Amino acid sequence: MRSTTAYQATTPGSTLERVTIERRDLRSDDVAVRVTHCGVCHSDLHALGASESSAFPVVPGHEFVGEVTAIGAAVTAFAVGDPVAVGNIVDSCGSCPMCRAGQENFCQKFPTLTYGGRDRLDGTLTHGAYAAEYVVRDRFVYHRPPGLDPAAVAPLMCAGITVWEPLRRWQVGPGTRVGVVGLGGLGHLAVKLAHALGAEVTVFTTSPSKSEDARELGAHHVVVSTDEAAMAAVANSHDLVIDTVSAAHDLTPYLATVALDGTLCSLGHLGTVTIETTALLVGRKSLSSAGSGGRPATQDLLDFCGRHGITADVEVLPSSAVATALDRLARNDVRYRFVLDLTDLS
Repeated sequence: MRSTTAYQATTPGSTLERVTIERRDLRSDDVAVRVTHCGVCHSDLHALGASESSAFPVVPGHEFVGEVTAIGAAVTAFAVGDPVAVGNIVDSCGSCPMCRAGQENFCQKFPTLTYGGRDRLDGTLTHGAYAAEYVVRDRFVYHRPPGLDPAAVAPLMCAGITVWEPLRRWQVGPGTRVGVVGLGGLGHLAVKLAHALGAEVTVFTTSPSKSEDARELGAHHVVVSTDEAAMAAVANSHDLVIDTVSAAHDLTPYLATVALDGTLCSLGHLGTVTIETTALLVGRKSLSSAGSGGRPATQDLLDFCGRHGITADVEVLPSSAVATALDRLARNDVRYRFVLDLTDLS
């Protein structure tokens, strides 16, 4: 076993403490990564707030970057010193139709998550990247564009790939009209990526004060969604609307802005929604969703971001300030993503 330093919560409601944990010895297809930066996600808050004791101990962190420090005997795609990135999936069955289609995020036997999952070979609980080192199967390690700020790349592995999948699925490009609901961790990256793809981008927000930020990120238009006249003016005008709002809310006003044969893709809120069928019927509109991404799409995203210089807007804190990051995230006091600098654990 390999020992490393990490931040771990041992029981529900307990605080993260700096401890020593064990990583597995490298298998033939494993890569050891020295973690330099890890994003702080709302999923981390949910995991730490879980009431089920069997999910503990928890080491959060599922969007991270670093450098390769060791490789297994069968690894050929990576070498020691390579800059890499890892997302929220570290393994899958590899044989179901979803995996064979390159959609490991939809693995029918459920993907192995970066933390809180079960290793497919030995059944041990996976521990995340609020740590100095991570050991991961090489198929789920990605080449990181060396010219980008490592800290700002980390959120691409969660928020970035989550919005990238629908952008690619609906073939967003020049001439496409894209709406983005919400301007948080997901939304700000959706705006940047859609703009870089050549789309005409509209941001829907309940906060008029975010108009300037939205335009700086690449939005061509900003609509205050509580303004009924403004919403009516953009009815039936978007080919794709990506809704990134995590709280429960009515999708109907945004569906009304979707054009003939267009799609509303709900990414933020994963709970129950209620839609009148006629809201879909008139205009043959579609309601869809997505989550994370498969291996081909994830590398595609990183390569695209490398070519276009796209990263997340982040606030970087030393890992010793992890409690501050989590507290502020819970209060939505972040623009737009916290990233922990884990080099203080080395």
